[in-house]
Formats: sequence, C-alpha cells, structure tokens
Amino acid sequence: MNIISYPERSEWPELLTRPVQDSSAIEAKVLPILDLVKTKGDEGLRELAKKFDGIDLNEFAFSQEEFDTAEDQLDETLKAAIRQAYQNIHTFHKAQLQSVEKIETMPGVTCWRRSVGIEKVGIYIPGGTAPLFSTVLMLGIPAQLAGCKEVVLCTPSNHPAILFAAKLVGVTSAFRIGGAQAIAAMAYGTESVPKVYKIFGPGNQYVTTAKMLISKEGIAIDMPAGPSEVAVYADDTAVASFVAADLLSQAEHGADSQVLLVSTSEKFLAEVNDELTLQLEQLPRRDLAFQSITNSKAILVNSAYEAIDILNDYAAEHLILSVEDAELVAEKIFNAGSIFLGNYTPESCGDYASGTNHTLPTNGYARAFSGVSVDSFVKKITVQHITEIGIRNIGPTVEAMAEAESLDAHKRAVSIRLKSLL
Repeated sequence: MNIISYPERSEWPELLTRPVQDSSAIEAKVLPILDLVKTKGDEGLRELAKKFDGIDLNEFAFSQEEFDTAEDQLDETLKAAIRQAYQNIHTFHKAQLQSVEKIETMPGVTCWRRSVGIEKVGIYIPGGTAPLFSTVLMLGIPAQLAGCKEVVLCTPSNHPAILFAAKLVGVTSAFRIGGAQAIAAMAYGTESVPKVYKIFGPGNQYVTTAKMLISKEGIAIDMPAGPSEVAVYADDTAVASFVAADLLSQAEHGADSQVLLVSTSEKFLAEVNDELTLQLEQLPRRDLAFQSITNSKAILVNSAYEAIDILNDYAAEHLILSVEDAELVAEKIFNAGSIFLGNYTPESCGDYASGTNHTLPTNGYARAFSGVSVDSFVKKITVQHITEIGIRNIGPTVEAMAEAESLDAHKRAVSIRLKSLL
C-alpha cells in the first residue's frame, strides 16, 4: 500500500478522490442496447446475446425443473450455510417492519402511514467471476418481507446456488439474461420478461450506467453504485494479520475496488504492509487483489480526531473500526454504509450471513444514501381522516393559509364544509 504520512487537511480531498470514469463513452455504448430492447423486445435480446456472448438464446426463462434440481446439485454444507444466512438476514430485516400507528394531531384529525410493497421489482445478479447467490438473499428477503407481488430475477449465471437462493426468497420468475440488456428488459418489459417498477442489484460499469439511464425515464433503482470499497481505522489494539485479511477480502472483488487504511500508528501500518505481501501470495485471485492494493492508500494521521474526520469525509461503503472503544468511536461516524466493530467483526460476515444487508452506497454516496432494507421495497402511503369536530378545529387554520397564498378554491373546499355544519 502507498503510505501517506500526516497529510495536511488541504490535501485530503485529492487523497480521497475515487477514480473518475468517462461516463459519456460508456453511455454511448449502453444507449443503443437500451433502445434495441425497448423497440424489439425478445428479438432484441436474442440479437444481443448472439453479439456479446456468441449464443443462440432461445429460452429466456429458467425452467421449474432447473429450480427443482438446483438443490440436489449443492453439497449439504453449502445448503446449510445458505439456510443459516437466510435465517439471520430474515430475522434482522423482519424487525424493520413497522406497524401502523394512528396519530391524532388535534381533536378530530387523525393521520397515519402504512407501508405497501412495491408490486413488481427486478433483481439483477451478475455473472462475472463469482456466483453472487448471497446477493439473491440480500435483495430477495426484504422483497419477500415487504410483500412484493412479483420478484423478477435476471442473471447470466446458471449456478445452482443462485437458483436455490432464488427459490428460498420466493422469486416469481427468473431469466438467463445478463448485462445492460437485462436492465433494459426489466425496465421496459418484453414478450417474455415482465416490466418492473424498481430495479435492484450490482453489476459492471455497463449495468450501472444502464440503471442510471433508465432512472431518468421514471424507473426507480436501488441507488447509484460504483466499485466496492472498504475503509479500515486501526490503532495499536488491532491485529495486523486481521486488518490485512480484511483489506484483501475487498481487494479481490476486482482491480477497481477501493481500499483505504487509516491509523495513528506508523509501526502498525508497516506491519500491515508486511502481512499484505505474505497473504497475497496465498490468494487464487491474487492478480486482481494485487492491482487493487497497489492503487490503495494507507494514511498516517496525528490523532483519533483526524482519523474520524477523514473517514467521515471519505464516506466508505464498508467501515471497519479495529480500535479501542470501537462502539464509542462509531457514534462519531455519520458517513458510512455499514460499520464493523472490533477485531472479530470482519466485513465478510456482513457480506454473507450476520443479518445486515450488503447492498450499500459506494463512491461517497453514503453521505446521503442508506443501504438496502425492507424500506427499499415499500412505498409509504399516508392516510388521514377528519371528523366533523376535526374540520371545525382545523378549518379556520386552512382557510387562513389558503387565502394568504391566493388559492381561493383550496379555501372554498374547507369553507363549504364548515357552512354545512352551521
């Protein structure tokens, strides 16, 4: 890692800047894909499958038989792990469900809010170098709890663990479609793929760009997303081998993964660098991890106050606090997607099975966005009921305000009711 010692605050913005990609060049490639699927539907999807993957895609949907046999293709250890992860994630997210609470704001005026599941949602699971069946759980479970009527899955992967997880979470239909064209299929609908109202899931720069473009057309998406990232704040109570392992667990996602280490201990940073060299050699994905680590930064700061400030400025997707009194330090963090406390809370546990959601804001969006939750899959509809007593109480207030805004019809809608009660 590149160690930067005691940088001035004026240097922080440049140090913490993520790599910027040329979005216009990517958009120029994605827009024709979206347009082809929008205008030609299934035929467009077949053309794109032939062009990009060299395959004749005749059947889009995964069959019921494929779902039924997926479980038999997995060993018992993995199935037990997936079921345990399902249970933990379900338990944590179920607690997010809110019961309706009616509030009487003044006598005769009652307001409340109820959660309604988004009817049709889409989940995208990339193919790539790893079958992300964990993301099926992370997105499918809150959709299941929210009561979404249709959950559409698109993935270029036919890994049985993905289909097994999809069956657990109640996916209603699944299609063997990948890339930007999968996002287009769910956004616009085709003869085979249902149109959805909101799309969730990770992907490469083309998938991410497709999501951003269709969001301009009124299709909701989970959040803006970029390469995955982790920041670690460690002091002398941390374990260098643990921290190095955490950094590498993020770096192995890809060469563009972002890794940041902040510490008040020069000795500890040197120990972590030694551990990185040792552990890298043991990784099957060492080439990807090496590229990411080579481009990463370790920042030596003067104090815990500086460390907290720089972490809040960075707004990491994942933030590991391997420091003394980690929970107290966490109270001072207001920009992060998810926080991991202490020496025995690796980010990997949040990625898979502790219960929290791993679909989190990246690229600094943690300053304003939350990670995926049950709330991501529901709409909040407000309801109000005003009685005769209530309209007498609130009516004059509304009349005065409407008149001041020169909205006479608004005032009349109240006045006509008040007069009927004389």
